[in-house]
Amino acid sequence: QVQLVESGGGSVQAGGSLRLSCAASGDTHSAYSMGWFRQAPGKEREGVAAIYTGNGGTSYADSVKGRFTISQDNAKNTLYLQMNSLKPEDTALYYCAADTLGMTAIQALALSERAYKYWGQGTQVTVSS
Repeated sequence: QVQLVESGGGSVQAGGSLRLSCAASGDTHSAYSMGWFRQAPGKEREGVAAIYTGNGGTSYADSVKGRFTISQDNAKNTLYLQMNSLKPEDTALYYCAADTLGMTAIQALALSERAYKYWGQGTQVTVSS
């Protein structure tokens, strides 16, 4: 099993930046990839960014390309999401997730929540205009 705990959320004005962290514990070496997802009120959860733990390859949703950067620190078992140029539409509960079954080997599933088995509790990001 893998336990995930997000932190770093908060309130920021449009144009500002935040860095989210996700501390992983447990059977972390089994994670094939890690991802960040978000869910806004009244909307479905959507994939934001993902990183393959082996080669560091990344995927991003079109809505965040050029603004968000996903990274990992394997020594600290921590996943990060650097969010710059934030917009009000980025307001959501942000979750990190771990794929331990290798489903994201199918690249089309990199940002699909059904490919991820373990989830954190989420951290709230609010962007005001």
